[in-house]
Amino acid sequence: MVSGIEITGDHPEADGIRATRTMQLTLHRIVVRGCRHAIHLHERNRNVLISDCHLYHNSGIGVFYDNVNLHQSNIIGSHISYNGGGGVVSRGGNVRNLHIGTCDIEANHAADGPPTANVLLDSTGGSIGEVAITGCTIQHTHDAPDSANIRILGQGTDAAAQRRTGQPNSQEGHITISGNVFSDVQINIDIDNARGVVITGNTFWEGFQHDLRLQNSRQIVINANNFDRNPRYLVNGFDNADRNGLLLIGCRDTTLTSNAINGVWNQPAAVDLRDCQRLQISQNSVLDSDGAALRLINVRDSLVSGNLLRDDRPDQPANRPALLQIEGGSGNLIEGNLVSPAK
Repeated sequence: MVSGIEITGDHPEADGIRATRTMQLTLHRIVVRGCRHAIHLHERNRNVLISDCHLYHNSGIGVFYDNVNLHQSNIIGSHISYNGGGGVVSRGGNVRNLHIGTCDIEANHAADGPPTANVLLDSTGGSIGEVAITGCTIQHTHDAPDSANIRILGQGTDAAAQRRTGQPNSQEGHITISGNVFSDVQINIDIDNARGVVITGNTFWEGFQHDLRLQNSRQIVINANNFDRNPRYLVNGFDNADRNGLLLIGCRDTTLTSNAINGVWNQPAAVDLRDCQRLQISQNSVLDSDGAALRLINVRDSLVSGNLLRDDRPDQPANRPALLQIEGGSGNLIEGNLVSPAK
């Protein structure tokens, strides 16, 4: 147990705490600043608990799961901010049962560094799954290239799965993202090649490229989220430069239900679905957005029903695009949507 201390660094390779082959490591009430990585978990660890910590203004990563074999780890009640290499970053290894809760995770991007995320789960060369991210504020900063609040790169390499399936790569997942506050990055949630992700009950705004980008993934549930453009945030001086919107490419077996989506500007569609299969898109409100409210391009075998698609802004151009657009595709059932103006 390490508790009640402050660690400061004065060397480009100084790490705050590095743990290798520990059991039940407990880090409590610790401040780490001016280091490279604040907490560096390497090789193999078990049952790690990080609570009530400030990991602030380090050049590298706040909490780094570095190709580690680690099951059962909790990060709770901590501030993880201004770490140039990412906030909580897991790369490769074999990571299970990672729980991030009630944390403030902000601005963990270097403006001149490679793209990273406030929470980055990258299974390349390993496998990362069974993750919960709940009740956090995760924000900033859109000034960093391709920044994301949560980025999941799910294409992994799991030797046991290879033996069973004969496939060279796995799609990692079993991830729950619920009850969080997201804003002010290029992409609020960015997911590629994942399987089994639930995104529910979150609030989104200021996604400068997109609020949600989902690619090459399956078994994804997106339910009861609020994607909004609130005039209150004009005070930030961004002058509505954020575009927001949801983009799904090459996905299947996915549901998008009961979401409130408002104010997607300068996008071809607020909800843009391309080359997808077996989707259920229902009971969403898509309002006051530029372009289409809902666009389907080469979507197959999907159900689109009960959506409210409206643009009631008074200054719409005479040649406003249709709110529901369908290009190509087959085997879809599209019914019971309230579309205004009808085109």
